[in-house]
Amino acid sequence: MQNTTPLLLQVIRSVKLLFHVISGVMQSLIYLYFPQAIRRSMMQRWAKGVLACLEIRLHSCGSLPTLQAQRVLLAANHISWLDVCVLMAACPTRFVAKSEISRWPVLGLLSRNVGTLFIERAKRSDTQRINQQIAEVLEKGETVTVFPEGTTTDGAQLNHFHASLLQSAVNADALLYPVAIQYRNTAGGICTEAAYIDPSLILSLQKILSQPRIDVTLTFNPPIPSGLRNRRELARLAEHAIAEALAVPIAHKESGKFSGLPGE
Repeated sequence: MQNTTPLLLQVIRSVKLLFHVISGVMQSLIYLYFPQAIRRSMMQRWAKGVLACLEIRLHSCGSLPTLQAQRVLLAANHISWLDVCVLMAACPTRFVAKSEISRWPVLGLLSRNVGTLFIERAKRSDTQRINQQIAEVLEKGETVTVFPEGTTTDGAQLNHFHASLLQSAVNADALLYPVAIQYRNTAGGICTEAAYIDPSLILSLQKILSQPRIDVTLTFNPPIPSGLRNRRELARLAEHAIAEALAVPIAHKESGKFSGLPGE
């Protein structure tokens, strides 16, 4: 049976996380006024702090994009809200998120201030706008991350990748990096407690705090040039690269929590 964290330690971690989030919100108020290099450093340092508060150890392997790399789009499998912090800690990036998040207390303000790109998930017509916006950000030399599954899973499978937002990679002639995310507990098994399946962020946080430690591995697969491919080809290539890295099956049906990305 897996050990759990004592209640007092969970409380201490929660308090540390709360103050760290508050500091992040304060930093975000001036974030966009700094040059890109400083913004990347601020983002990475804050994300690493979140992981430290939650006793999450990050391991990265594979072909990480260099700081000089231009027009980089990351496509990752989606397990948890932690994915955002994990990716920022390894490779500072902007994200595409459902518009509802922009209205969340505290986290919505933080997301807006750091340049998250929001999509209206109920409007298929919004896909064209967000693809153009992603392409413009890529052209400026910033990295953007999308979660093509459109849902979260517990990490034991990979959902079918929707191709719609990968049109931005084609438009910008970007390098598409398939990134595999995997959470493991102290026993070495898949850490299902890290998954954001429950409807409550508070319940999700409680499950994460209950773990003595979580190890997360990011596997950056070799980049795929996008210029000579269509979005469906990119989706299948990224999907299979991540499934192979995780050694999990691909499920061609939606499960888990909808993240607001339009499907096809």
